Amino acid sequence: MRIIAGSARGRTFDAPPGMDTRPTLDRVRENVFNILQMKVRGAQVLDLFSGSGAMAFEAVSRGAEHAVLVDCAKSAHAVEQRNAEKLRMAAQTTLLHCDWQLAVKQLASQQRSFNLVFLDPPYAMHDMVPVLDAIRPLLAPGAVILLEHEAKTFPATPDGYALYDSRKYGVAGVSFFRLRDTGEVE
Repeated sequence: MRIIAGSARGRTFDAPPGMDTRPTLDRVRENVFNILQMKVRGAQVLDLFSGSGAMAFEAVSRGAEHAVLVDCAKSAHAVEQRNAEKLRMAAQTTLLHCDWQLAVKQLASQQRSFNLVFLDPPYAMHDMVPVLDAIRPLLAPGAVILLEHEAKTFPATPDGYALYDSRKYGVAGVSFFRLRDTGEVE
């Protein structure tokens, strides 16, 4: 795997071993970041279910100010630590080895706020209502939430979020959301 654009363009990074993690493919990342390009520079990024950290590291390479990566898998966390060093992004990233609920509580207690949120849960997780409800207090005005999901199955989402774009790339689907009351939907 490699960083597609920005300050770390062309640098390679690793994915956790085994089949438990599904790193976002280069072409999907490239298309997603083409859509998000004006939202990344200076952003505070939250990457829940981060796996290899591909999305967060790509965002930092493209000018995001800081990214918080959260994964409960020990192998994913270890790979993210190595990738942060390898990509020279340790200072711009915070790595949390815990489940998403604990991470959200911890970030809320720190009054953290995010402009860009990446959600790439296991494809078997079809109900995103608890996750999206939980992260609501962490969202900066106008924040964009990118949800990666199985293309053939659209996860359940709570009221109050506006879907403003959705794409399919083979078995992967990506859907872009904002809170309904935070401004324009593009």
